[in-house]
Amino acid sequence: MKKFSNFIVNKHVLILIIGFLLLIPSAFGYFNTRINYDILIYLPENIDTIKGQDILTDDFEIGCYAFVMMDMKNPYEVLKLEDKVRDIKGVNQVFSVVDVIDTTIPQEMLPDVIQDKLYDKDTSIMMVTFRDSTSSDETINAVRELRNVVGDASKVSSMTSMVIDTMDLSNAEIVVYIIIAVILCLGVLLIATDSYLVPLLLLLNIGIAIIYNMGTNIFFGQISYITKAITAVLQLGVTTDFSIFLYHKYQQAKKKKDITNKEAMALAIDETMKSIVGSSLTTFVGFLSLCTMDLTLGTDIGLVMSKGVLFGVICVLTIFPSLILSFDKSITKTQHKVLLPEFKHIQKFSLKHYVLLFGCFLLLIIPAYIGNKSYDVYYKLDESLPSDMPFNVANKDLAKKFGIKAGEIAIIDKNMKSNEVEKLVDEIKDVKGMSSVLAPNTLASDDITSLLSDDLKTIIDNPKYQLIIMNSDYEVASDELNEQVVKVEKIIKKYDKNGILAGEGALMKDLVTIADHDFKMVNYTSIIVIFFVMLFVLQSIGLPIILILAIEFAIFMNMACSYFMGTTLPFVASIVVGTIQLGATIDYAILLSNNYLANRERKEKHKAMETTLKNTVPSIVTSALCFFSATIGVGLYTKIDMIGSICTLLARGSLISMLVVIFILPSLLLIFDKFIIKTTRLKKEVK
Repeated sequence: MKKFSNFIVNKHVLILIIGFLLLIPSAFGYFNTRINYDILIYLPENIDTIKGQDILTDDFEIGCYAFVMMDMKNPYEVLKLEDKVRDIKGVNQVFSVVDVIDTTIPQEMLPDVIQDKLYDKDTSIMMVTFRDSTSSDETINAVRELRNVVGDASKVSSMTSMVIDTMDLSNAEIVVYIIIAVILCLGVLLIATDSYLVPLLLLLNIGIAIIYNMGTNIFFGQISYITKAITAVLQLGVTTDFSIFLYHKYQQAKKKKDITNKEAMALAIDETMKSIVGSSLTTFVGFLSLCTMDLTLGTDIGLVMSKGVLFGVICVLTIFPSLILSFDKSITKTQHKVLLPEFKHIQKFSLKHYVLLFGCFLLLIIPAYIGNKSYDVYYKLDESLPSDMPFNVANKDLAKKFGIKAGEIAIIDKNMKSNEVEKLVDEIKDVKGMSSVLAPNTLASDDITSLLSDDLKTIIDNPKYQLIIMNSDYEVASDELNEQVVKVEKIIKKYDKNGILAGEGALMKDLVTIADHDFKMVNYTSIIVIFFVMLFVLQSIGLPIILILAIEFAIFMNMACSYFMGTTLPFVASIVVGTIQLGATIDYAILLSNNYLANRERKEKHKAMETTLKNTVPSIVTSALCFFSATIGVGLYTKIDMIGSICTLLARGSLISMLVVIFILPSLLLIFDKFIIKTTRLKKEVK
């Protein structure tokens, strides 16, 4: 370690030069990393709905589709519009009521199922299919052009429209996220440090680490918009206290007699490395545990955030010491009194009333547990965005005028006999909540097949598969629709064991099932891996149990607040927040317990806790406030509830964890002192 620290202080100018030069390829990587705005793309590839989507894309060239609501007063104008739409790059097929029969034939000749779903008074629907998937660049550009051709974005309903609106809103907000987080963190750091310049250097150091992290995402190919939105603020909140710790150690070392600034920094690096490696390890593995999710969005967030912690530690031990040494004179000139209070009254209260606080802990466990299990979650992706967004307006109009809410497509064997298909269709029609079912033989029985457009014939005349198109009365991701999907899947498998139910409704049902599994898996995994890390770091069996108990209690309290406040959370937030809060705030508990053990070797438990609280409470408050400041602004500002809920929960969670560590954890350590001492490897015997 000494060789490393001596190298850093002796080559600090060279390190800064290299550090700033590395920003160039990092910036290139940042701007060239593709951002994905479609959550459904993270579903596992081995599930039937994804296989069905692949069949639609490869065999029918229907990567996705859109509905366009249009004026039907002049059928010939509709045909002109169709021709314009066909010319858009990425569009595969275009058809409407006008294409089903010749424009001179009355629309009353159409089957009722088509009239009801494609025609309403003077308004009709044009269906547009695209060759590529929902979130591909080609489809996104095609839907943007389609909106321009139609002249009104709120007339185009499609999953890609939601992706576009999410993309535009997220890109417009992200710069503001960073500015708010930086301003609020700067305010906390000005209070917590003794120099006006140090907070700026600290934020510069973290900014460099963030750019390194975001730039290296190019090796992943793409990341989700959620990852992009929360990574910077989480990295800022989680790694800030590492830099503060090094600066404080440097200031303490400088007070020693006959020591140079470089020697003081070398000592600070040595002490900081010992402390933050173990501390950051719990955060690192906590984020990595997100990779156990079947929904690979967890892998996306987990890898990027764990990488962010790694870059944060590296920059704290290299870039930040170099910045401090380079600007040491300016730091001295801009020093001021530390404005953060010592919280002596809080320390005294926590120590004096530890038995009462333990009783409060036991009482609060019950409502915390109930609330944590009972808060409401929503899975419908469009609920995460403002209701006045163009795609939301289009979806509502489509449902109101034509009753189209949740489209599903059954993919069955082309060679299935027509009478079997009729039985299959009849059974599906009888399923409660199924508003329409349309199969190829429906058109054939009405003797209008010869009048179909070439685009429609392409869909019907497939050599391997035939499609059955369905629409439900139920909302996407609702319990009723999920039950309906299960029933329809059973019917399809009854007639064709290889048959597949695809479409938005089936995809969302799989998303609900996988998310429920991921919630349990991630929580258990994060607890287990963090327990074993602390087992190694703390050299104790009892202490990790108590620390995890304390932070899990804080997590339960945080999530219970949503229940008692009547807040419905997006499913992603319910999965990832607990793991992130555990990984990010367990450090508060480790800091306090490490200090307690060190003091316990020299003092009886009450005196040891008194000294511990004096030494650690200001640091814990500073860390929690930095985490709170980095996330609360985003939570309050953003209009994207998927991002806002995560940040709001983490902001609230940081404060709850802080309060639990300051008030509840000391009572646990004092009450279970004998158990901790007996199950911990200590340097010397404690009486």
